[in-house]
Amino acid sequence: MLQDKNEDLDAARTKKLLERLVSEVSRSGFDLYYASTSEIATYLLQYAKTDAQLNQDERALLKGLSRRDVEVILSIKD
Repeated sequence: MLQDKNEDLDAARTKKLLERLVSEVSRSGFDLYYASTSEIATYLLQYAKTDAQLNQDERALLKGLSRRDVEVILSIKD
């Protein structure tokens, strides 16, 4: 039960982090409008590894996420 709540919290934090990264990337000039979800996910993962100013907890949230995982998370509507 507690583990389920922690997983839900991590999932929500991951989605929020990815949305923040999308916002940062769009401000940096990367044209998201015509990019496919796959291209955006690939770019976000690369951005998170190299350019994003992430703390240790944020890096842990993204660790192990595949491109497909990012695509699915971004496609979920609240």
